[in-house]
Amino acid sequence: MDDHSHHIDDVVRAAGGVVTNSAGRIAVVWRPHRQDWSLPKGKQEPEETDEQTALREVLEETGMRTNIAADLGTVSYQDHRGRPKVVRYFHLAVIGGTFTPNDEVSRLDWLTAEAAESRLSYDTDRQVILRFTGRADPDRSD
Repeated sequence: MDDHSHHIDDVVRAAGGVVTNSAGRIAVVWRPHRQDWSLPKGKQEPEETDEQTALREVLEETGMRTNIAADLGTVSYQDHRGRPKVVRYFHLAVIGGTFTPNDEVSRLDWLTAEAAESRLSYDTDRQVILRFTGRADPDRSD
């Protein structure tokens, strides 16, 4: 293998969540360093599973302890440095915790799915909300 070959290792892997509270509202976070509204997510550490990454990143960014309720699949795009990025999302149900503004996230709003869709900065995040609400199913052709 030569050193110039680009393989799966070059892909930035990340995971995150559609985090819902007991009222069924979705957590949408403001990231001041990116100036965007986003679903909470972050890069995978070595040896971490997607599930572990999602739970850890959501806890770090939102202060929420969560349980995995469903796998919402992956979205792929180029990150801000032009690298391929694959993010796996889960529906995460809040079981406790409190949001405290932090370096990564300065604000968290609990929104309906419709409000979250219009607030989010990226189509990929909106796609995940559509999957969550059952309004998008890439495997169905009807």
